[in-house]
Amino acid sequence: MYGNLAWTPAADRLDLVAEPVAPAVREHAGVMVAEIDPELADTAAFCERYEIPLEMSANCVIVAAKRGGEVRHAACLVLATARVDVNGIVRRHLDARKTSFAAMDQATSLTGMEYGGITPLGLPKEWPVLVDVAVAAEGYVVVGSGLRRSKLLLPGRILAGLPGAEVIALAG
Repeated sequence: MYGNLAWTPAADRLDLVAEPVAPAVREHAGVMVAEIDPELADTAAFCERYEIPLEMSANCVIVAAKRGGEVRHAACLVLATARVDVNGIVRRHLDARKTSFAAMDQATSLTGMEYGGITPLGLPKEWPVLVDVAVAAEGYVVVGSGLRRSKLLLPGRILAGLPGAEVIALAG
């Protein structure tokens, strides 16, 4: 189907998604999952080995937005060919004085997902999920599953429709 992976309906293989991701996967019939080598979970290595174009792969990063002693978290989802403008677009959109990528241990503990596999599906409901316009427009994109040992394949429109999702231009 896409790349050289054996895609299967994610709802049939909940063992391949992180626990917080499972309810979101059950909700969306169009989500597929494939098992991968966890050593190849990072985008460049994954795309090369499994023949997935970079422009079809999306990265989810967790940001910490600070203002007046308060810290709020959000997820940002962009195609692998783009970079999130955390200090400009994201900071202004979240009305923060300072934004930064969340520390690895913080991102994993807050999401219940493995670093390198964080996905916008199954994040805390109160978090904004900022989806880049290019991701929302893609027919299908590959994202993390919450685990390093698998990836999800789903339509961009599902990502744009997630709870808390806002479609904006994130790349600077």
